[in-house]
Amino acid sequence: MAAQDTAKEPTAELDARYSSALNPRPGSTDVTATEWAEARGQLEAAEIFWLSTVRPDGRLHVTPLIAVWHDGALYFSTGPGEQKARNLARDGHCALTTGGNALTEGLDLVVEGRAEPVSDPERVEGAIAAFEAKYGPHITSPEGTFHGLGDAIRAGQATVFAVSPATAYGFGRDNGVYTHTRWSF
Repeated sequence: MAAQDTAKEPTAELDARYSSALNPRPGSTDVTATEWAEARGQLEAAEIFWLSTVRPDGRLHVTPLIAVWHDGALYFSTGPGEQKARNLARDGHCALTTGGNALTEGLDLVVEGRAEPVSDPERVEGAIAAFEAKYGPHITSPEGTFHGLGDAIRAGQATVFAVSPATAYGFGRDNGVYTHTRWSF
């Protein structure tokens, strides 16, 4: 079971310019904004995210990583010498993206916010527990791709970041019915 979401529920707004509401298909039902609960459920279930940061010279840096939705934020970790960590030390603004690549089904999500390093031991342990619960043997088994992540974080070899959403976007596709939802927090 996911951790209790302590964040305030965002307001949702359908952008008809990019939704089937502008040009509905014959026989389709009313197009409405995607509920935040559906988006949050996908954030909880998604295994891979793409983190977008900005380099000091203004060029973008995009990289895939694992992340967990926990206590109203997306948490991820990185080593202090990695490009994303260096970028975030200079400018914490970032976006985390997840979704699918099918044209007619799915919900793509973009979470924009500011990545803040987490140093409070209780929050760090909560994030580690959330990673272990979500990714299981990938983290907890000696053969797992990310085995030792918790120990690396505890030893200061990796930093945990939390991104509380400022704005999020959902791009839904359901058999030719398209929605573009903006959530404001």
